[in-house]
Amino acid sequence: MSTPFRLHRSDRHRQKERRLERLKRIPVRILLPNLVTLLAVSSGVTAIRLGMEGRFQLAVGAVILATVLDAMDGRLARLLKGTSRFGAELDSLADFVNFGVTPAILIYLWSLNALGNLGWIAALALAIACALRLARFNVMLDDPDMPAWKKGFFVGIPAPAGALLAISPMYLGFLGLFADGHMLAPYVLPWVVLVALGMISRLPTFSGKTMGSRIPREWVIPLLAGLVFALAMLIAYPWHTMLIATAAYVISLPYAVRSWKRHEKAQATAADEAATKENRPHQADAA
Repeated sequence: MSTPFRLHRSDRHRQKERRLERLKRIPVRILLPNLVTLLAVSSGVTAIRLGMEGRFQLAVGAVILATVLDAMDGRLARLLKGTSRFGAELDSLADFVNFGVTPAILIYLWSLNALGNLGWIAALALAIACALRLARFNVMLDDPDMPAWKKGFFVGIPAPAGALLAISPMYLGFLGLFADGHMLAPYVLPWVVLVALGMISRLPTFSGKTMGSRIPREWVIPLLAGLVFALAMLIAYPWHTMLIATAAYVISLPYAVRSWKRHEKAQATAADEAATKENRPHQADAA
């Protein structure tokens, strides 16, 4: 009489083992975005070595590559449905290294070390601001009451943009406008501090994370042509292109603030209208 019971327990045990075995196997689609993140870290850390060797153009190129890889890993994870908590934490740590530590060291080696301790404090401010900005971003992700329109904005300058802005004086040096970055140190210091303040500020900036996965058919060819043209310009005239991109981003900041305020006003108006409609039945009952 006990045999069927033993067989039933054995079947359940085998099913449990198979379930645990499946949990131990990590899908490749989860590994690929993390691999891209690690490649970005490798590029960012290599930039530090290149900077210490005085090969600053290659170092900045490595930071730009890390920025491109950082933009790819999140989109790749969403495309492959391979997002995970581990990947999110890894991406945050990678961003601090690539866009906090690396640009701070590069701009210090290239220019700010001419100011001694004051220059080092400015470099530290940039790295610390990046850490604080990333921590605030991670906390805001857990806000369940965030309106949908706010997902189209960042609060403060995002870490990759902040890194490229902080090292933008180096682009001028690479174009031959200055023989030595140390000559620019008195001007680089306030610029780096300003970028650091922008990263930890409440300044709304545009986010590209909410760009749709689908685009109108008539925009496909112009978009592809524009991307190819931008890539060709970056390869042929890298520092001219980076300066133009930096200027375009700075120009976009006031437009982002205006768009944010417009959305806030629309949200407040909608809330007032909803409150008015809710109060009308009560007023009618009272009458």
